Order: sequence, then structure tokens, then C-alpha cells
Amino acid sequence: MKNLTDSAAQLLDLAMKAGAEQASAAAAWNDGIEASARDGVVEEVGRSESLDLGIRVIIGEKQACVSASSGKPDVLHELAERAVAMARETPDDPYCGLPDAANLAKDFPDCDLFDPSETDADTLRDMALTADQAARDVDGIAKTDGSGASWSRRRAALVMSNGFSAERQGSFWSASCTAIAGEGLGMERDYAWTSARFREDLRDVAEIGREAGERTVRRLNPRKAKTCAVPVIYDRRLAASLLGSFLGSINGASVARGSSFLKDKLGQQVFAKGISITDDPHRIRGQASRPFDGEGLPTRKLELIRDGALTTWILDTATGKQLGMDSTGSASFGIGSAPRPSSSNVTLAPGQRTRADMIAGLEEGFLITEMLGASINATTGDYSRGASGFWIENGEIAYPVTEATVAGNLIEIFANLEPAEDLPLDRSIASPSVLVTGLQISGE
Repeated sequence: MKNLTDSAAQLLDLAMKAGAEQASAAAAWNDGIEASARDGVVEEVGRSESLDLGIRVIIGEKQACVSASSGKPDVLHELAERAVAMARETPDDPYCGLPDAANLAKDFPDCDLFDPSETDADTLRDMALTADQAARDVDGIAKTDGSGASWSRRRAALVMSNGFSAERQGSFWSASCTAIAGEGLGMERDYAWTSARFREDLRDVAEIGREAGERTVRRLNPRKAKTCAVPVIYDRRLAASLLGSFLGSINGASVARGSSFLKDKLGQQVFAKGISITDDPHRIRGQASRPFDGEGLPTRKLELIRDGALTTWILDTATGKQLGMDSTGSASFGIGSAPRPSSSNVTLAPGQRTRADMIAGLEEGFLITEMLGASINATTGDYSRGASGFWIENGEIAYPVTEATVAGNLIEIFANLEPAEDLPLDRSIASPSVLVTGLQISGE
């Protein structure tokens, strides 16, 4: 699809002629290949290609959004007319509207998000089989539960009645493996993965398979955890989930609804002094980088937490209006949906200690490597999740643990969180391992 901007502009023009007062049209083209293998046998190879077009129409204080998967002229006509008709019937929304034209992005930073090299099904099939074999080569692995590799690319265009018009494009590569060890009720599984904008930035797929196998074998013969309160270390793969809860609590939509446990904490200490959390949409080859946001506004780096204090909400235009603030350039890019606030590349800055140092400093503790389910009260911050991992005794890993529950309150968790130094560089929400004190463990 080579004329995304033209298709979006045509849809916008039809909507304005049908009676819209303001409108934004978006078009996106996606193309991808994926392959999967299990126990040395290729299971599936597939290619997908799709086109999506959407229109957001605003009439007074009413708005409606409609989307379709065809760019044919008759489809665009119907889409525009339906959107206008729907907008006239929807309830009033006093906060809807496009940004002021004076605030629109004019310069678009090059974040190097598109890998021009392509691939084919045979290459991805070989990558999946390589990861699969590497896992099965680990002593103790009984079989694999799926290995895969994928490549995709996406182009998207946004055109608005306030004069904004721009395109952006990106590519994604990934590989993963899940391994199984043990037999019957004693089976355990674990996984590893890698993802990047450019193939050259992917971790070696054989390394992914070995990691999945080694992590799985270490989990064999687990015990139930004690019921007690001990320090907990979240593996860096899981520490990002704590960041996710934090981001949800400072999202403008949650704050405006009053459903965030941090709604009264702006400008106050939330984390310990020295803690820094940033949102950087201009990270080179970042997985969530964006040169402009979903409303055509310029994006910028946000210091969400500075020296432990909460400095800002994550806002789009509508939630900014609700809270009497300006957008932070954080609107999501929606096809056939109204923008919503969303983060980009979020990083919890690393600390000084290694994870090994943290473990060595504990007489007793719990290293969490996997979590299941979640019971999180967004309004109060009450937190409870199933967990498994490894029990720590006298500064060393003692034995694997399963069927534990970790409970606490996110306000206290954030206040008592110490990051390690093992920050990953290949994730949109990046956190090192973290040590948290004061959590309750339920087990035996």
C-alpha cells in the first residue's frame, strides 16, 4: 500500500463534506511473516498483510469513530457518512476535539525505526528450529512447548482537519522459545525471548533456546514457600510489571476518573530518593519510539519520577482538558478509535548493586521469576499475585519455589523499592531487577 496518506486524506475530505466540523483520518498497512516449531518439527509458517482505515468525526461536543479494512472509494464514502451519522447521535463529550493547529508537530526526529532488510519464511523457519534445538540440547529438557520467529513492518499515516499530515513506519523482529522439563505432575516450563527493530540487534536465537532450557531445568523439584514476610527480589523480566502498574496509575484517563491510587500524589514523594523513571519517545531504535503522537503533537522525553517524586501525568488532549493541563504529547495512535494517553519507552534507572549482591545480603528472601494472575485494586493500590521462583537462605539460592502468593500495597512497594544494575536494553518498559521489602508471602 503506497498511498496511505492519500487514502486518509480522501477519507477526511469525504467526512468534512458529509458534515463533520473536525475530523482526523488514519490509515495503516501491516505486513509480516512468522514461523513456529516444536520438538524439532516445523508447526506453522504464515504470512499476513492487512490494511486498516479509520475516521474520527467531531460535531460540536459529539464524536464518533469508525474503521474499515478496505480503501475502495465506495467503502470510504460509506465510512465517512456512517461516522458523521453516528456522531450526531452520540452523547456530548465536552473534552473531545483536535489540538490547536499552533501546537502541532513540525519537525519529526529520526529514531531509526525501520530496518529496510526483509526476510523470508525459510530464514524464520531456520531461526525457530535453531532455538528449539538449542533448548532440547540442555540436559534435563524433555521437550519444547513451541519456538518461534517473526518479522513484521508497519506504515501508518495520520491526516487531520487542523492541517496535520504525516506518516511513520517501523519494523519488528522477534524470536522465542518455551521449554519443558520433568514428567507428569512434576513438569516445569520456562521461556526466553528477544525482540528488536533491526535483525542485527536480536540476541542469538541459539542463546534464547539455551536460556529457556536452563531456566526450566532450574525449576525442577520445587517446594511450597513459607508463609511469612520477607524481602522479595523481582527478576528484571517481572519488575517491568511493577512499572506497568505505575504507568497505569499516572495515566491521565485513570487520574481524570479518580480511579488511580496516585491521583493525589503529583509533586509528592512516591519512590525512594534517588529513583528516576523516564519516558523517552525518541530513543534510537526504541520499540515504542514515535516522532509524533496520535494527535499530531510533538513528542518529548518526560521525567516521570525525579529523585523519587512524581512530576507529571501521562496526558493526551482530552485528559489534559479534564485535568486543566496541557497534553504531554502522549496520545496513542488509533485506527478507528479516539486517542488515549499511553507511554512510550519507559526506563527505571539502574541502581548500584548487582542482583547477586542483593541475594548475598539476605538471610532469607524470595527471588520471583514468574507470576500468574493478578488482583490489583487500581483505586487503593492493594496488590496480590501468584508467584514462583527461588527461596533465598543465608545469602544463597536454596531451592525452587512454586504456588506462592505475594501481597502488599503498591504505594508501599514503590516507596521501598531498590533497583539493581542489570537494566535490559531491548524492551519498551525496561526495569532492572528490584528488591522490595515488606511484602507478605503466603505458601504452606
